Amino acid sequence: MTHGNWKDLGQRAVRIANCSGAKSDPGYQMLRQATLGDVDFITGDYLAELNLAQNAVDKEAGKGEGFEPTAWDGLQQTIDVLAENQIKVAINGGAMAPEALARKTQALITEKGLDLKVAFVTGDDKLAEVKVATETTGELPYPHLDSENNEVKRVKDVYAFQDPINHPIVSANVYLGARAIVKAFESGADIVICGRVADASPVIGAAWYWHSWGDTDYDRLAGALIAGHLIECSAYVTGSNFAGFDQYGLDDLIDIGFPIAEIALDGGCVITKHEGTQGLVTVETVKCQLLYELQGNVYLNNDVKAYLDGITIDQVGKDRVRVVGTRGAPPPPTTKLAVFYKGGYQSQLLLNATGYATSKKWELQEKQIRYNLSKKGLLASFTQLSFQIIGTPAPDPSTQLSSTTYLRVFAQAPTTIPLIGLLQSWAEFGMQHFAGLHNSWDFRTAMPEPFLSFYPALYPQSQIAERASILGKGGAVESILDAGSPPRFEALVPRENYDPASSLSLSSFGNAVLVKLGDVILGRSGDKGSNVNIGLFPRSKDRMAWEWLRSWLTRERMKGLIGDDWRDEYFIERVEFPNIEAVHFVVYGILGRGVSGSTLLDSLGKGFAEYIRDKIVEVPKSLVSRNESESGISHL
Repeated sequence: MTHGNWKDLGQRAVRIANCSGAKSDPGYQMLRQATLGDVDFITGDYLAELNLAQNAVDKEAGKGEGFEPTAWDGLQQTIDVLAENQIKVAINGGAMAPEALARKTQALITEKGLDLKVAFVTGDDKLAEVKVATETTGELPYPHLDSENNEVKRVKDVYAFQDPINHPIVSANVYLGARAIVKAFESGADIVICGRVADASPVIGAAWYWHSWGDTDYDRLAGALIAGHLIECSAYVTGSNFAGFDQYGLDDLIDIGFPIAEIALDGGCVITKHEGTQGLVTVETVKCQLLYELQGNVYLNNDVKAYLDGITIDQVGKDRVRVVGTRGAPPPPTTKLAVFYKGGYQSQLLLNATGYATSKKWELQEKQIRYNLSKKGLLASFTQLSFQIIGTPAPDPSTQLSSTTYLRVFAQAPTTIPLIGLLQSWAEFGMQHFAGLHNSWDFRTAMPEPFLSFYPALYPQSQIAERASILGKGGAVESILDAGSPPRFEALVPRENYDPASSLSLSSFGNAVLVKLGDVILGRSGDKGSNVNIGLFPRSKDRMAWEWLRSWLTRERMKGLIGDDWRDEYFIERVEFPNIEAVHFVVYGILGRGVSGSTLLDSLGKGFAEYIRDKIVEVPKSLVSRNESESGISHL
């Protein structure tokens, strides 16, 4: 395709619109991004950790084609507009089958008689290699992702995949960078279909190609990496999953517009969205997304390492936020390898209790179930069996629902037998229940279902054969481009971890009052495998609010805030981002095996920040008063 309206290629900031942050984002979002205003590229991140493995299982069972259906739907809806407006696309919706989605897209282009060229990226699939290694030696030659930190303990059953008979591996994919995407664009591709590239790689690739950067332009590449991180989760930077949502009209947060990154030649960016769309882009929404799913103050990618300490975030217009100050360095010699294996079977039995003496009711229920499981000889057959009480009855309830809590009996086992026995053990004592037991008539979640478990490893970048294949009009591969490797690597060093080097005495802030932490603090949390990460920053723009937060919120304080959920085997890292006045933590091990193998109700850690913000703590009265005047939030 001839890019007649790309005469300013590299002469201005490139406008990159994101159309997906998860496989559930519908195809029409790609069409919206292409039609609601001018953009140069559309990128999409369809892959959470689990997608590839689930696609592999579904494809083997004849239930899917290996790619994400919403990515295909978006291309079908948008293909004519892409050709007319000369918009390029880079998405990872190819999942386990980027070639299949690319060929299907090329067939659609040919059928419509459009002048578009399609490419697909390969090199991420390491399943055959990993299976051979584990089946012949019983071990994986690649260390755990957190292995370089000696203080982090491995969670229970993390190496279960080394038993390939009972826990066969179903997928193993390395995270790729942007090099093959750039090669494809340089060879004339208009649509680049990827599998497991890193979430921000499509954005990096688009900006890299547009600005003709070199592969040692580390500051610029790092800026694009952060821009990609900010928009990769679709509406997460435009008002979704936003801790401060309660200060805005709820109608403004329905059907939110997806983000756009305007990336300049120096790698700095402005985060925005199409005019007239719902949602908001503010310093606070951008801070929340920047702090999401970080692992400390260094953000790693195959092509560059980004240091975040110098980042500044400023509002430069309505729904326009500038992010600059990222510093880049050579990438690490390793990348992430995501291995998924069959973890066994799991189930959850959901029961309700209302009213008086609820804690005793749940204590009786657990004793009954454990007694019957022991009687059947099944109690030792579970790899996980937990009784999780959800909610607290209102002190003086005005409705029955406000007096009701539920019990989640969550179980995992190598076979279905213990899980079936769990349901039977409860049912057999069904008429011996405590006063007021009730439940839904839908017991589908109590039936055993297979689950996949996750092992993250470090894989040498030097062993990756990353390539871009260009399709001809007939669908055949007309050329294969070797993406090559970064010219230089820089070894990983232990992540920074510290309490305030110098801080103010808490008494120096004056008298304190009891308020919910969320009244004065915003934040966001998320997961990285077994670990939860959380970033917190003051609502108030008063500098003293930041000084108080950094002085008060130490590692030991975070342990206290975690409360009864804390276990001694967990490990905490803490860093500060002074330019954006934020404190960031990683809590290692709290999510168990992580993703679909976690026993927690909040298996992705998204609610963790809101739990911490719900704590009642002592805050200086002067800061609470200033915060009230700025935001209108009243304390307890």
